[in-house]
Amino acid sequence: MSKGHPRGAAARVAALLKMRGWKLATAESCTGGMIASMLTGVPGVSEVYRGGFVTYVNEEKTRMLGVPASLLAVRGAVSKETARRMVLGAAGRCQADCALSVTGNAGPSASEGKAVGLVFIGCHVKGHTVVRECHFHGNRAMIRKKAASMALLLLEEQLGEWA
Repeated sequence: MSKGHPRGAAARVAALLKMRGWKLATAESCTGGMIASMLTGVPGVSEVYRGGFVTYVNEEKTRMLGVPASLLAVRGAVSKETARRMVLGAAGRCQADCALSVTGNAGPSASEGKAVGLVFIGCHVKGHTVVRECHFHGNRAMIRKKAASMALLLLEEQLGEWA
């Protein structure tokens, strides 16, 4: 799936969205706004990027994105179900055709009983939602960067299926 530099992935995603006239929103936890930063580094991205949410704590996932507190209590923040609810919440709240979400454990230690490097990436494109489970290695900074890059590559892949 890798097609080059992640900054290039952001530009490619922006171009694909512009061609279709679609809008994008993001919801980030462990990446803390890295995806938004990569996207906003692309000139002209304001034509397609509506905005994003950094919901680092569970209460904000519930308040800002509508992730049920009961789901977070049972499954935890680092789960496929949470990534799905985050991506759908971002798309809905921003009235976007597409959305990305990232939730995971970047370390340095296990949290909620979830291993360091476990990340779930949600991708929503025009009513179709996928969640990918990823296992990244490295230190905290490396895991966060890999997760942000993989999210953009996943969106690029999903947009390519609409060609």
